[in-house]
Amino acid sequence: MDTASFRNDFPALDRTVYGKPLIYLDNTATSQTPSCVVEAIEHAYYHTKANVHRGVHALSQEMTLLQEKARERVRGFINASHTSEIIFTRGTTEAINLVASSYGRLIPDDAEIIVSVMEHHADIVPWQLIGRGVTLRVIPMDDSGVLDLDAYRKLFNEKTALVAVTHVSNVLGTVNPVEELVREAHGHGVPVLIDGAQAVSHRPVDVQAIGCDFYVFSSHKMYGPTGVGVLYGRRNLLEKMPPYQGGGEMIGHVSFEHTTFAELPFKFEAGTPDFIDIAAFHRAIDYVSSVGYGNIEVHERELLEYATGRMTEEIPGVRIFGNAPGKDAIISFLVGDSHPYDVGMLLDKQGIAVRTGHHCAQPLMHRLGVEGVVRASFAMYNTRDEVDAFITALRRTAAMLL
Repeated sequence: MDTASFRNDFPALDRTVYGKPLIYLDNTATSQTPSCVVEAIEHAYYHTKANVHRGVHALSQEMTLLQEKARERVRGFINASHTSEIIFTRGTTEAINLVASSYGRLIPDDAEIIVSVMEHHADIVPWQLIGRGVTLRVIPMDDSGVLDLDAYRKLFNEKTALVAVTHVSNVLGTVNPVEELVREAHGHGVPVLIDGAQAVSHRPVDVQAIGCDFYVFSSHKMYGPTGVGVLYGRRNLLEKMPPYQGGGEMIGHVSFEHTTFAELPFKFEAGTPDFIDIAAFHRAIDYVSSVGYGNIEVHERELLEYATGRMTEEIPGVRIFGNAPGKDAIISFLVGDSHPYDVGMLLDKQGIAVRTGHHCAQPLMHRLGVEGVVRASFAMYNTRDEVDAFITALRRTAAMLL
């Protein structure tokens, strides 16, 4: 893939840090945004800003149309059956909290929810907040970062109410066999939520092919605006679930004695949404689609293999965590016994942006036997030259710390 043909679309990639060209390898936390998305935001603020679904005047109608076109674009993007199954949220975290708060009220006391050992805190804590004796059962993994499916099958019992599992690990890069996980759960009559935050920028997602009941993801990790997320939910489940928040837009009729609620998807979209960034998210989806997932997957895999090979051969004492077959372009590592913050800060001084710490996955860190790791994650705009610069900087860093 000719990355030079679209790198100019990302102005942030042209800046310098401490006098060094920025090499941005923190894409798992958030990706950079192409100028076409920023231009869409600017145009909406200057020309069509008006509250949606509430006005008969031209600007309100235009803005409503842009938001609902974005909803339809998301529906097609993940192959949902109906636009009513697409709920806009502030991000993946709020989408999971919505399900935990709303669907969680429908599950019995003392129910069990199955999660994996590699979950982000956002797919652990909301389930714990349900209370009422609801507990988590955990799918273990092997040392390469592959889930133990035999152990998973044995976790089901009459108390199992939900499976909530990540599509792609934000630490290990493991791509979980979500279709198989869903089939097993549905065989027990158990619905499944998939955290797709790390998947949608790297691979196509078809919620009907996966068969999941809920799928959640964020705009800002796939080259779109911040503050926008998506909850896909099967319509028959969403219709049974009580509202998540109360206020404007989610109502049918309000009196002091009784309130009825709006139809889907608006029942779950109380208040003024981030309609401008939702509309701009449409442009981000179009951008990713124009590059093509086939091109993105091949390019990122080449970068992953090239960087992993050089790190293994050239960096003394390097330990890489996560070696699952077919993993996404994420490398979590330590250099000897050096603290990950020290490695990250020294790389930063050389213009290399990586992430350090527990990555909101403390139970996984415990499983790995570490407090934290350094994480380099690649996107479609990264290049082999940037990998070379990263390796050079990492070699210098290792020489200073070891």
